[in-house]
Amino acid sequence: MNTVYVAGVGMTPFGRHLDRSLKDLTRAAVDCALADAGCPPTALQAAYFSNATQGHFEGQNYIRGEIALRAMGIGGIPVVNVENACASASTAFNLAALFLKAGEGDVALAVGVDKMFSPDKAKMLSAFDSGWDVSTAERNKAALLELGRGVEPPPGSVSDKPYSVFMDIYAAFCRLHMKAFGTTQRQIAAVAAKNHVHSVHNPLSQYREPYSIGQVLAAPPITYPLTLPMCSPISDGAAAAVLCTQDGLRRLGVSRRRAVRVLASVVQTGSDRRADEFDRHLTVLAAKRAYERAGVGPREVSVAEVHDATAMGEIIQTENLGFCALGEGGPLAERGDTTIGGRIPVNPSGGLESKGHPVGATGLAQVHELVTQLRGEAGARQVAGARIAVAENGGGLIGVEEAVACVTILGR
Repeated sequence: MNTVYVAGVGMTPFGRHLDRSLKDLTRAAVDCALADAGCPPTALQAAYFSNATQGHFEGQNYIRGEIALRAMGIGGIPVVNVENACASASTAFNLAALFLKAGEGDVALAVGVDKMFSPDKAKMLSAFDSGWDVSTAERNKAALLELGRGVEPPPGSVSDKPYSVFMDIYAAFCRLHMKAFGTTQRQIAAVAAKNHVHSVHNPLSQYREPYSIGQVLAAPPITYPLTLPMCSPISDGAAAAVLCTQDGLRRLGVSRRRAVRVLASVVQTGSDRRADEFDRHLTVLAAKRAYERAGVGPREVSVAEVHDATAMGEIIQTENLGFCALGEGGPLAERGDTTIGGRIPVNPSGGLESKGHPVGATGLAQVHELVTQLRGEAGARQVAGARIAVAENGGGLIGVEEAVACVTILGR
């Protein structure tokens, strides 16, 4: 099968873009990726377009990619629309890589975009309501909240302002981890503080304010143990990647020095397991498959971007990816091992908590950061000597875990 490379990446700043359309954001990210790869639009042989919420906000349920790409002059090629919850963009990346591996072409585009800010706050928060089985929503909520039973929220640690029901679910995952492994709120705050400090040096990040652990703990509560800086914001934005085979690189004249190799791209769905069967988490299984395909192990990883919709997500995923033993993700963060300059830097971009989380773009934003790191072009947030990079991107909820997760391994 063909070797696949990332030849170019592009990304808009994430944040509130009320004056820019979804087409505008798509064009900006794709133009940047094409320019980075030295790729004219006419060289593209397929496009995979990731979006999760345009149907909810605009009623555009069909042909989203065909519309957005045709508006910038890209047509006459296969366009595949991808919706896979928060893992949509990394799934689009996976499909573009498979297109090239199968020999169907030499150059493919993966692009993800979402506009999630809305003057209608209720509609904005309800965008997440279909991230689980809507026919059993109350049963889902009750079962997941039960995971946190036994860790009682202190008085005043729950917000009186509206927030997504999924913050309650993430808090329940926090409390389960606290019960099982002794994880502390301070350790969760250490993750958030680290990511906010990292984001200061990312010009594309939605938030660029540094926080100390104490400031994170003292911030307004969402739902215990989560405070506001521990949670990803609502975001608009887009990210894109141009993928090539070796023949594609030659055709475009891309230097092998800047091309980043796709060592593995794995999509994994969840299973019916008990909440305490942590070693059967879908990301544990996906990571094992990805490491085997890439021919590397977790100790060889230089840098990672993981799905931290809340800071607890980073703790869980550093364990699942094998950067530490199960239950040791909290101490790993508190020691500073996951900071830039630490043993295994995680989320040098600032992560979803700071960089932002436009659902349909998130996975490709991770790829953008890791390609930038592997090229040595990350400036003040550069991880020294980065050679192997891992991205983990999860989406939706079924049972006691994400519905789907993608693990991508890139290398120089």
